[in-house]
Amino acid sequence: MDKLKNKVAVITGGNSGIGFGIAQEFKNEGAKGVIVGRNPETLAGAAARLGAEFIAINADVTSTTGLDSMFKETAAKFGKIDVIVANAGGGTIGTVADISEADYDKTMDLNLKSVYFTVQKALPYMNDGGSIILIGSNAAHRAYTSFGLYGAAKAAVIYLAKAFSNDLLDRKIRANVITPGTTDTPAFDKFVPAEQIEAVKKHYAGVMPIGRIGQPSDIGKIAVFLASDDASFMLGAELLADGGMTYLAK
Repeated sequence: MDKLKNKVAVITGGNSGIGFGIAQEFKNEGAKGVIVGRNPETLAGAAARLGAEFIAINADVTSTTGLDSMFKETAAKFGKIDVIVANAGGGTIGTVADISEADYDKTMDLNLKSVYFTVQKALPYMNDGGSIILIGSNAAHRAYTSFGLYGAAKAAVIYLAKAFSNDLLDRKIRANVITPGTTDTPAFDKFVPAEQIEAVKKHYAGVMPIGRIGQPSDIGKIAVFLASDDASFMLGAELLADGGMTYLAK
């Protein structure tokens, strides 16, 4: 259980959902580092569960000054960084007829701008040969109702894995992207009334070829591979982890 022994990782949105699942799997494989989020309560709880090897930093990843401060604090605590996981995301859902300009800006800032500048601001602190892991969504491949803007942002994120890898060839820093499908995270609480959550999860499980929705640990285990030296020959790749929805669903 030491594939990531002594590696320093920074995981944005690491206080809950997929980000916390990745942090847990990283910890299990010997990594240390930082989880980043904006909710002080969930940050504190997540840090307590991860233990002494991880610290929590409250930062807004859509702010370049916030990112600067966060990476300076990380470097002061741990030195150089080996792995960046640009996981933070979310935003407003809706159709092209009803998304406002403010909602557009919020969604693109959180899902695209934050990814671009998280990577840019991390570079001065990263070890050569490090790993950048981006988080996409199968909404980039399937036209889910009311997820058009979110899917477009995630399609751009998938492209950025290729662009970043190309830009960073001289430093042997590789960027790859994990593309999840429906995953059991607190996002359900934001979009579905509490009394309907279990029924909605059951519905999604029924339409997914694998017969269940994803768990944060499913994504975490893939992230461990991409963060490890086992993935040193992978650059700009997309790993679909969506229970077969993109290629197999009818």
